Amino acid sequence: MHEKDRHRVIFSAVQDRSLVTVGDLCALTGASEATVRRDINTLDEQKRLRRVRGGAEALQSAPFVGLAGRPFSLNETMNIAEKRAIAAAAVELCDDGEPIIINGGTTTFQMVHPLASRRMQVFTNSFPIADHLLKNTQNTVMLSGGIVYREQNIVLSPFENDVTRNFYARRMFMGAQGIGPLGLMEMDPLLIQAEEKLIGQADELIVLVDSSKFANRSSLVLCPLSRIDTIITDDGIDDRSAAMLEAAEVTLIVVPSGAPQKEEVAS
Repeated sequence: MHEKDRHRVIFSAVQDRSLVTVGDLCALTGASEATVRRDINTLDEQKRLRRVRGGAEALQSAPFVGLAGRPFSLNETMNIAEKRAIAAAAVELCDDGEPIIINGGTTTFQMVHPLASRRMQVFTNSFPIADHLLKNTQNTVMLSGGIVYREQNIVLSPFENDVTRNFYARRMFMGAQGIGPLGLMEMDPLLIQAEEKLIGQADELIVLVDSSKFANRSSLVLCPLSRIDTIITDDGIDDRSAAMLEAAEVTLIVVPSGAPQKEEVAS
């Protein structure tokens, strides 16, 4: 990436998030820490942003506060083989013509590829999922209304009277920030509020997470394990986590990393 392009990316990220770290900017630009620090110094001298310890901040606070958590663009590159295998197993659970909800996320996004051979009724709050399904499949797509959060590529509404309450689904597919004995965890209260509404519209809740999520924790619990019907993960899941799900009577589907086949090991 050329210097001018890096400067545009860095300036855009700072304007969107108010404060970004050198690590975040390295991931966004593909440049080394030394290069990013030089770019920050240059932009600081041009008075386009303010250099701070470990990163950069906007000269003025962003008028709109984003969601907690990493951007979609960073998450989608992590554990990609596992995510594809998990998503393929999720689509195998679906029957043509049935209504489903797909919550926004980088693992659930991978469902769009196997869904290309299906004809489903899909309700989603994800711009990338809706866009791909509309352009490349025969699925019927309904997109929720609300505020667009650019970093997560997700649409969320703080209001009760949105279109979510008018859609019924056989199954809801979603990811999570983490999973523990208390249940599914997320990092942002607005995510919790929106996802609770979606969960209430589905008969079955199916959670798609790679095995690293069993080591993650957050301060917010979305729902208890008892509300989850099925968890699909990869074969990196440890015995303790598998036993936790078995004790909670959650069906566990373990998929070999990078392969579309699934193996049901507990219910």
